[in-house]
Amino acid sequence: MPDDLQIVPTGDGSNTIYNSQVGENYHSRHGALQESRHVFLNSGLNYFLETAPSKSPPTGETLIKAVSVLEVGFGTGLNFLLSAQYCSENHIRLNYNGIEAYPLSEGLIFQTGYERFVSVPIWDSFRDQYLHSLNHAIDINPYCKLHTAHCKLLDFETEEQFDVIYFDAFASARQPEMWNEKAIAHTVGFLKPGGVFVTYAITGNLKRIIKSLGLKVEKAPGAPGKREMLRAIRRTNMQV
Repeated sequence: MPDDLQIVPTGDGSNTIYNSQVGENYHSRHGALQESRHVFLNSGLNYFLETAPSKSPPTGETLIKAVSVLEVGFGTGLNFLLSAQYCSENHIRLNYNGIEAYPLSEGLIFQTGYERFVSVPIWDSFRDQYLHSLNHAIDINPYCKLHTAHCKLLDFETEEQFDVIYFDAFASARQPEMWNEKAIAHTVGFLKPGGVFVTYAITGNLKRIIKSLGLKVEKAPGAPGKREMLRAIRRTNMQV
């Protein structure tokens, strides 16, 4: 294990990784699992699935639910694993793209203990194919596809747009270049009209930037340890 990375327990019994070079944990010290579930799975993915207008299929066909997610700061993969588990259980097709400039080693990720939170097939498939997901799309199972882009945020380009964006960079005090107007505008450009942008943070500057880009900003209850978090919806008539 690199000297600057250390697996540490959090308040809910799940583990995270502490990066001494950055001076920050990858997840909330109050609870990695509960933060990931609250901020990204429930306030992001579930919120979109529950509020997005459903499209009726042609007569006689079955409606197949599908959702696309872009994560800024793939990190340990916890947000992906919980999303994959939820979508697999609910028969939702998940197209998941993660951006990670500094991918963690598979050995370190597999010491996190996150196999406790997902099914054995999902964990085994993720474990066996994680390295292949770096710059290549892989099938975790019939419902879930994963592609991890090994690049910095501003170098990420795709023609694809996404239903939900998980913005999970280190805090702005540690990584201010991820939270400036240029970085946020670049990120929001990948969001579909009606799509949801969600992050654990909420600051006056972030709200100002998001509003200036034309998104509707919502204050949502934060995960334990934070009173509030930010969720924003891209207006259907908005151009970025």
